Amino acid sequence: MKNERILISGAGIAGITAAYWLARNGFRPTVVERADTLRKGGQGVDIRDTAIEVAEGMGIMPRVRAAATDVIGMRFVDAAGNQTAGVDMRKARERNASREVEIMRGDLVGILHDHTADQVEYRFGDSIRALEQDAHGVTVTFEHAPAERFDLVIGADGLHSQVRRLAFGPEEALTRHMDHYFAFGNADPALGPDRWVTIHNTPGTLTGIYRSGNHPDAKSYFMFRSPRLPVDLRDPATARTLLSDRFADSTAWNVRPLLDAALADPDLYFDSLAQVRMRDWSTGRIALIGDAAHCASPVSGAGAELALVSAYRMATSLVDADGEHTTAFARYHDAHRPLVTRKQKLGPNLRLMIPKTRPGIAFRNTVTRAAALVG
Repeated sequence: MKNERILISGAGIAGITAAYWLARNGFRPTVVERADTLRKGGQGVDIRDTAIEVAEGMGIMPRVRAAATDVIGMRFVDAAGNQTAGVDMRKARERNASREVEIMRGDLVGILHDHTADQVEYRFGDSIRALEQDAHGVTVTFEHAPAERFDLVIGADGLHSQVRRLAFGPEEALTRHMDHYFAFGNADPALGPDRWVTIHNTPGTLTGIYRSGNHPDAKSYFMFRSPRLPVDLRDPATARTLLSDRFADSTAWNVRPLLDAALADPDLYFDSLAQVRMRDWSTGRIALIGDAAHCASPVSGAGAELALVSAYRMATSLVDADGEHTTAFARYHDAHRPLVTRKQKLGPNLRLMIPKTRPGIAFRNTVTRAAALVG
């Protein structure tokens, strides 16, 4: 078998899944992760369609279903906290006999890591600083560890991928800002009903709380419209300032206590709403999977699905090609591109979640109520 030693950057859903399928088929994957430990934060993610088959093939679906969020549905409230519209998903699930599962991202990552810990080498607290490839391999320079040679490198390091920047070019040229910023952090569970997602809108903003039936805590959500801002989103102080400037003056519903809890959360996540748009996901011996290759944005609801499926397709393409990367990367691209194209078409999702105007909010509520009546 060719190209057995493979470095994967990123211990998230895509990176760990790829490592599992590669190790299972005789390759020797190493996963390097910038964080000192697994990143257990994040929001609820959906496992559906082909992603279910991938998870079942790994043997993790019983644990995934046991950790499911068990959320009933979504409700919209006005400034006084009165419900104006909502969608109860229980009847729809019963009608469709859906196999789809929602699970918190951190729970899924933990399950994947537990499932691979004995067969995959993990290196936490380090990251890639430079990549230099030739006809026989890739020399990887790390931030802390000595430089090392690998046969292939796979970037599974998210929207702001370092591998993508080093191998394909600057982020700004390969991502499309979607005129919104979003954040999520910890929340007081008492601020929202159990097993519901509760959302309050003003024109161009969204504040929400997410309460899972299988978790004692809760998550707050924020989103606001804005053109791309010339700021460093990785700077925690900048993120907190932007979030506070937009929401701190609100006296509506539970916006202020949700904001205070989020700002106090050391793991507050803040980012732009963006998609990665690339013609190719590989160059030579370096390739991308998951959000690093084709982030569809959180409002697509497809991040975990694309991560699982892309990782599986990448790994199995290498297996089928006996490690010959040129053939494998081309097969991976051809097999996976149609799904990415579909999932990056967001339709009305964003406009319904965060209307621009008060008439838009009223229209969304009317449409939602009508949809609930007809199931």
